[in-house]
Amino acid sequence: MKYLVADTSSSVCGVGIFEDDKIISINEIDDGRTHSENFMPLVKKCLDEAKIDIKEIDYFGVVVGPGSFTGIRIGVASCKAMAEVCGSRVIPVISLDSLAENCYMKSSTICSLIDARNNQVYCGIYDAKINKVEEYIADDINYAIEKILKYEDITFIGNGAILHKQLIEEKCKNKKISFGKNNKQNVESLGKIVFKKIKKGEMIDVDELIPVYLRKSQAERNKNK
Repeated sequence: MKYLVADTSSSVCGVGIFEDDKIISINEIDDGRTHSENFMPLVKKCLDEAKIDIKEIDYFGVVVGPGSFTGIRIGVASCKAMAEVCGSRVIPVISLDSLAENCYMKSSTICSLIDARNNQVYCGIYDAKINKVEEYIADDINYAIEKILKYEDITFIGNGAILHKQLIEEKCKNKKISFGKNNKQNVESLGKIVFKKIKKGEMIDVDELIPVYLRKSQAERNKNK
C-alpha cells in the first residue's frame, strides 16, 4: 500500500511518499516562495526518488486546515485532482493533529497551538496518544489557555506556543508544563497520522474532500465589519 501525503497549510510546503508505515521519499521547502510554485515540483521529485508512477499511489493524504487559507486551497485542490486521475480515495488531516504527533507520548496532555495573528490561535488538545480530548478551538489565546488549565502534565507545541510562551508560563505556573522542540508541521508526522487513519478505514471519496478553516478569512471578517 502506497500513499502520498501533502501539507501546504503552513510556511512549509511538504510532500512525502510512504509504503505502509515506511518512508520512501520526503521533500519539504520553507523558502518564502509560494506553495503554488513549489508543490507540483516536490510531487515530481518524490515520485522520481521513489521510482514509481503516480498511478501506483493508493491513497492521498492532505492537511485540510486550519492554517493559511491560500495554502490549504492549493494542497486540497491539487490532491483532489491527482486522486481523481488515479481513481484513489483521500484522507483529510487536521494540521493540529499532525503537529501534535511531533510530541507523541511525551506527556499526558499535548496542546497544539498555531498562531492565527492578532492574539488569536488555533488550538488542539490531546492525550498522550494524540486522541483529541476537546473540540478544536479558534479563539483568543487567553480563552485557549483557560480550556487547558484543567489538564496536567502538558506539552505545548507549535508556533503559537513559541509566540505566547511567556503568557503560557504565567497562566500555568502551578502546572507541570514543557515546550516541544519540533514546532513545525512536518511530513513524517503527517505520514504517521495518515497511516493510522488508513488502518481505521477513515478514507473518503474525492468529492467529499473540503478545506477546514475553523474561522473566516481576514477579508470576510473585514467585510462583515
